Amino acid sequence: MHSVGFALLAIILYLLTSAALTVRLARHGSGQSINRAAVLLLGFGAVILHATALYPELMTRGGLDLGFFNAASLMALLMVLVLLLAAISQPVENLGIPMLPIAAATVALANRYPDQQNIIVSDQWQLDLHILFSVLAYSLFALAALQAILLAIQDRHLRNRQPGGFIRALPPLQMMERLLFQMIGTGFTLLTVALLTGILFLEDIFAQHLAHKTILSITSWVIFGVLLWGRWKFGWRGRKTIIWTLSGFTFLVLAYFGSKLVLELILH
Repeated sequence: MHSVGFALLAIILYLLTSAALTVRLARHGSGQSINRAAVLLLGFGAVILHATALYPELMTRGGLDLGFFNAASLMALLMVLVLLLAAISQPVENLGIPMLPIAAATVALANRYPDQQNIIVSDQWQLDLHILFSVLAYSLFALAALQAILLAIQDRHLRNRQPGGFIRALPPLQMMERLLFQMIGTGFTLLTVALLTGILFLEDIFAQHLAHKTILSITSWVIFGVLLWGRWKFGWRGRKTIIWTLSGFTFLVLAYFGSKLVLELILH
């Protein structure tokens, strides 16, 4: 089957999985909830199809094509995969409700605009390792950002004494915060390794075309580091945690996708 066919099937399964999660959340406690394992299995099917469609676009004869839409599709693929793996043992599957349609959109865009090429020619495992840890770190922090937004909604409803609706289907606030810091802690470790491999293996991490990415990534690393320290030292939680998480993720988005958007899509 052509990659376009795999992409179309991946989009359909992503949307079906998101819809199933939405229905499952709405029916929580009614006794008519959709089987959780079946929904996760549907999601894994979408991931496999997504990977099958993306692989020939990503792995070209000239090297690794990390153009804007391919990079976005790869990030989304890893985000969904990490989410589904975490959902096997943790109640985080509802993050897939907004995430899976986003993943479907990246699949569509990567297939619609396959000529936005940014070929990385490398036969060095060190550079591949740096890219791997960078992408994994971004994926974890993207999940943490979604978790922070959900936490903010939950916190607001509880403060206004409106715990009804889908809020009742979410885990307790303390568990939501614990899951958030697990994501941030793992993402921080991956980002640390990504920065270290960049410093050790790239010829000049502060070269003109890399300086903005490096500075913004380090800024994000500092923000998340301070957040983890504040949590350990002072027990930070609630709105402060949400603001710091979203701020750190914003710098990380600007570090990678901000520059790629300007250079590849605006300035060509």
